[in-house]
Parts: sequence; C-alpha cells; structure tokens
Amino acid sequence: MRVFSRYQTNLITAMTVLTCLISFTNRLESQTTPESSEMDSSPSDLTLTQDEQWLFTANHSSGTVSMIHLPSATVTSEIVIGPRLSSIVLTPDENALLLTSSYLGNLTIVSRNRQSLDIKKHIHLGFEPRGVAVSPDGKWAYVALSTAHTIAVVDLTSLEVVEQIPVKRWPRFLTLTSDGKLLAVGCSGDQGIAVVDTESRSMVFFNRFRAINLGQMVVSHDGKHAYAPWMIYRRSAITPANIRQGWVLASRIARIRLDEKARREAISLDKPGEAVSDPHGLAISPDNQWLVCTASGTHELLVFRHPDLPFQDYGGPGDHINRELVNDPDRFFRIPVGGRPMAVRFSQDNDHVYVANYLLNSVQVVSLHSRKIVRNYPLGPEQPTSLARRGEAIFYDGKYSLDQWYSCHSCHYEGHTNAVAMDTHNDGTRGTYKTVLSLRNVTDTGPWTWHGWQQDIRAAMKKSLTDTMLGPMPAPEDINALIAFLQTLRSPPNPFRSPDGSLPLAAQRGKTIFHSAKAGCARCHSGKYFTDGKIHEVGLAAEEDGYVGYNPPSLVGVYDRMRYLHDGRAKTLEHVLTDSHSPLEVSGNEPLSNQELSDLVHYLKSL
Repeated sequence: MRVFSRYQTNLITAMTVLTCLISFTNRLESQTTPESSEMDSSPSDLTLTQDEQWLFTANHSSGTVSMIHLPSATVTSEIVIGPRLSSIVLTPDENALLLTSSYLGNLTIVSRNRQSLDIKKHIHLGFEPRGVAVSPDGKWAYVALSTAHTIAVVDLTSLEVVEQIPVKRWPRFLTLTSDGKLLAVGCSGDQGIAVVDTESRSMVFFNRFRAINLGQMVVSHDGKHAYAPWMIYRRSAITPANIRQGWVLASRIARIRLDEKARREAISLDKPGEAVSDPHGLAISPDNQWLVCTASGTHELLVFRHPDLPFQDYGGPGDHINRELVNDPDRFFRIPVGGRPMAVRFSQDNDHVYVANYLLNSVQVVSLHSRKIVRNYPLGPEQPTSLARRGEAIFYDGKYSLDQWYSCHSCHYEGHTNAVAMDTHNDGTRGTYKTVLSLRNVTDTGPWTWHGWQQDIRAAMKKSLTDTMLGPMPAPEDINALIAFLQTLRSPPNPFRSPDGSLPLAAQRGKTIFHSAKAGCARCHSGKYFTDGKIHEVGLAAEEDGYVGYNPPSLVGVYDRMRYLHDGRAKTLEHVLTDSHSPLEVSGNEPLSNQELSDLVHYLKSL
C-alpha cells in the first residue's frame, strides 16, 4: 500500500520547496493510496509495540508512515505526513505516534487505532526537527530543532510548544533516561553531546570530543551512560597511507557519563583493509548482552558483545578496531544486509533485530544467532527505479572510497555540509583546509570548488571520487547517476521568513543594505542563488593556495552553516561581517552601524 505515484515522487525531488509544500498539503487532504511497487519509501526510522505485533516506519522519500502487522506481514495503513521524515516514536500508552518532518518543520501527532492511523495534529516547529523523545509519563515530547540549536518542549496534552532549551549547534538525535530526568543530545555542529536536565530545562554540560555526523543514541540500562556512533576527522592529508591508518576519517562509538562531565570513552570500528563508514543506528539488547550498530555506508550490522567492550578514554581508542574483538567471533561480528541500514530496534527475544533499510525500501529482521536476514517486509521496490535513485545509492556508498573508509555523505551530510574545514587537496595543494561546500543547488551554481577552477561538473565528480576518496575510476553511467541525484538536492523552506514566505521588517531593511554600495555584497553575490560564478580577489588569499581568488559561494541557506569563508575561520555571520570580510574590507567604505549590521544578518539568514 503506497501513497504517491512515481510521477508525484519525481515532482517532490525535482520541483521547488514551495511546490513541494503545496503538493504535500494537497495529499494530506486527499489521503490517496496508489500501488506500493511504484515508488521509493526509504524508511529512516522505526518503532514497534511491546508485544511485537505491530511495527511503524517513518519513510523519508515518500513522506509517509507505514503500519505493519508483523504476523501477517501486511501494511494495514499508510498515510502522508510530510517530506523528509526523520524520526518516529510511540507514546508510552502506544495509542499515538510522534513523527518529525524536517522539511515541513512539523512534529506530527498520529492516533493509532486498531488497524489504521489518523493524523491528530501537525505542530509547526520550523528549523528542521529531527530526533524526538517522549517522557515516561507521556506528558512531554522533546524535539531536536537542528537549525535553531534548541530542544523544543511540547506539552502532549495541550499539543503546544511550551519552551525551547538552548543546546549546541546541529542537535539531530537524542535519547532520554528511563526516569525521564536527563536528555542526551548529539550536537554535530559543535562536535559533541549535550546533557539536559528536563526538570530545570537547561543544559547541564556539553562534552565535546571532535565528533561529526553523530548518529542515533541510546541510554545504558542502568541510566549512567549515553552511547552514540560518530565519525572523526583527523586533519591529515588525503593519501593512501593516511586513510588506511585511520588518520583522515574514521568511525567510532562513544560512551559518555550522564551524571557528571568526564572524558568520553570510545571504541574504534574500522578494520584495516575493510573499514566501516557512516555508522548510524544503535541498539542494546534487553538482556544487555549485545550492542548493535548499523554501518550504513558499508551496508552491514556490527554486532558486539556488550558487557566486556574495551571502551577507552585517555590514550584511546586507537586508530583501528581492538584486535581482541576482531580475533574473537563471539565478541564481534559483521552481518551484511545490503542497501543503507539505518535505525535498529531489538526484539524482546534478544536475538532478532529490526532494521530500517533506506535504499532497499524495507524492514529487515536479522537473527544474531544465525547471523543472517531471516525475514523481510517490503515497502517499495528493492532495485533503483530511476537514475537519481541509483546516484543516491552511490552517494551513500562507502565502497566508492579506498578500503571503504568514507562516502560522499561522510563530508556532505545528506547532501549538505559538515562542521569542519577539510584538506581534500582539490586545488592540487596540501595543507590548505577548505570549508566543505553544501551540495544543495550545486548543479545550478557552477563553476565549482572554492577557487572556481572546475568548469565541468562531470570532471568535478570524477575527481572527487578518485582524488578525494581515492576510489576506483567510476563508470560514465555512475557519473550520470550521481549528477541526477545532485539535481534533486534543494534547500528546505527558510525558517527565518514569514509564514507566507515574505521578509520580516528587519530583513527588508537588510536587503537594502545588501544591495547598497556601502556594503558591496551584491557585487559578487547576485542572481537567483546569490553567486555570480566569477573569480574575485577579496583580500583573503593564503600563500599556500594553488589558485588566486575565490568563487563566491551561494548564500541560499547560509544560516545553516557551521563555518564560513574558504578556510572556515568564521563560525558566525556576525564574525564574517565584522572581521576580514566585513563590508568595510570589501567595499572600502565606512563601517556599518550596529543597526545596519543586525539588519544585514537578518536578511542573510532569510536567503
């Protein structure tokens, strides 16, 4: 049972965000259900009832929630929620589901009846909501607002937002202790985990440990620790030797204390010659004997015997997985599942694991005892149905890199950017760290690279795969597919605009400043995407750079960046506009007043 036709799905990925919103609104009203084989669902998260009779999936591509009766393997209900579903949870009484739609900016409450689902309310939060957790008494929902850098507190009785708790940047996934008192939040923008006291509704402390792309989180059974998979960037030059040593990008699982701030503990996941990329989902068995992590970039489950895992703090965890684990198949083993495994949930029998497999459009059931897939619940076609879908599979595949250490997604999270400046030596030099550019709207914003020397996007893709990832030479059809996927990457609705899309008053004043000769912004940042595609020398050059001048990056969605300027020296728009790239430096005119600066920032955030 599906909700859209293939033609409608292509519209969602190809049309503007505004059209996407109108389209989804119409579907919310109509609730139609076409054939299941016609489109991709891409389940990204799942949850199930305690009796394991029912399982529910949040489907990223189709924007739907599926209700599966497990004994009969039947999808009994499926309804449209909104584009880019991220997370799903059941309320403690199991009578309702909570889902986040990152592009619509909604938390949706769905009532669960015997064999059907009904939308109760959409609560608009904005700012790309992702992870969600519900208090044990069912009174409160906590939602990570990725681009507001806060946790929204929602009263599940009045269905209203009652507070927002400031944390660190890019909170994406979170987990709540069983007593509901502490919330652990993975904040990928500031590369660590925040611990929040839910009674005082304040961040108690932040544990930073250079973590990018923090995945889904769990709390230990005793409530003392939070676990999260993550990747680390080690700032070493991209060479075969450095990659194989784990000195470029590597995968980890972290464990942090919740009762006090202490150094993180971690284990490494990568095996020499057969690394792990993009760890995402995490689960601990009910009997506490097993910890399972999905390696979404290498299409497998990593299974660890939990009680004696060799977590290390100072002096660890080493560049590669602990040798004792690798040499003991009773303590660690890998189960290939294909596709892109994401969220995982354990069965009460401590043996079976439910896996949301994004690229295979299915929920898989894996037995740890037999170490294989024992059942599959299809939610769409198993094979790619379009060139863009095939390109999406390449984008998320770590096996396109040397020894599968990382994927395109590892640096361009979900086609966007990450929190670090990296030395990819794309310009032919080493030691010239560059901010990772967003890939949203990238096919329309050439030339490419910070210096704008790359005029051919096909050549740019080939160079990235073979030079930055040191992978095998891609086939021409792989490049075609990858570009087709990149064409689907568009910006989400801007949360800094009014509900009708218009500019608030401060942003209107900022627009005048932006286009004024005094600020000089529009000289380089012009056109639909606020980039003129020309090379400009603006006084930011470094001697080590291989080229002179810079290609102004698009300013669309500029509010959602962790680093600014080519070398990532600025971490806020205010820093950009008051330091070496200030309007004074760019235009040579007098400095902006404090009011003009504030208005200009408001306008930039609205782009």
